[in-house]
Amino acid sequence: MQFAQLCDQIQPPSFAGDLLDIRAFPGNWINSNPDTNGIARLSVTEDQGKLLLQVLAIGPDGLVDWGMAPLSIFAAGPASQTGAGFTCVFDFGFAETRLQGMIMKGLLVLAQFHRFKDESGRTGYFVREYFALEHGKF
Repeated sequence: MQFAQLCDQIQPPSFAGDLLDIRAFPGNWINSNPDTNGIARLSVTEDQGKLLLQVLAIGPDGLVDWGMAPLSIFAAGPASQTGAGFTCVFDFGFAETRLQGMIMKGLLVLAQFHRFKDESGRTGYFVREYFALEHGKF
């Protein structure tokens, strides 16, 4: 199979192979829902052309730092050179969280896929939340 959908069938642009423009991602992102009980803040930083994501989630005694995970960046289409979305994984041992983010109209739309790997019997779940870029310090 050469393509899975019509938009995959394109002539590669002359700039193919150049790096994606990732300027929209770095910064501190704040959950637009002040009453969230999930992820409160995200910090995207660049290190040698690669993007890293730090997550701070709501915990019983304050924010819980998930640490850093590398982002895989995706363009909006096969002919684009502008980064539009990302994926990453956080593995906590007892659970795994896959994140998919997309920049849309200046907001970061974050889809979260939570799967428990322990024997607890808890059901995996999905959450979608919206984040705005913070101006100032994290």
